[in-house]
Amino acid sequence: MEVRDSNGNILSEGDSVIIIKSLPVKGTPKGIKQGTVVKNIRLTDSEHEIEGKVEKTMMVLKTMFVKKA
Repeated sequence: MEVRDSNGNILSEGDSVIIIKSLPVKGTPKGIKQGTVVKNIRLTDSEHEIEGKVEKTMMVLKTMFVKKA
């Protein structure tokens, strides 16, 4: 299974990605800002989702909203 970012680059365990669009997050007054760097990502069972730590919170992110750093 190949996991690709919004530009078509292949992502792998431990890569760093950049958020390309500000995203709202349920339960928080502010969301994730555009340009936020997420380091040391982990791949999930889905090719359209990755896991990463954003501001000390582990989140699942859609690959359509990230690009490889």
